[in-house]
Amino acid sequence: MPAAAWATIVIAALIIAVAGIGLLRVILHLRHVSQTLAALDGGVGAIVASTSTVPSRLTSVNANLKPVRDFCAGV
Repeated sequence: MPAAAWATIVIAALIIAVAGIGLLRVILHLRHVSQTLAALDGGVGAIVASTSTVPSRLTSVNANLKPVRDFCAGV
């Protein structure tokens, strides 16, 4: 096999190896981003749970104040 063929095989192998390393780095970065987003999503879920809207709690408050409203309407 001529030297030009060996040089071509070596150069092709180097290019493929560099591309593979680059793709591996991309995979590792994407995994890190995915883990960070999962942690962020958990934090956002905790904030949503602690800052619930008023209408979900308003029905129980109105039910507790019904006797007061009835008394005021009677006066």
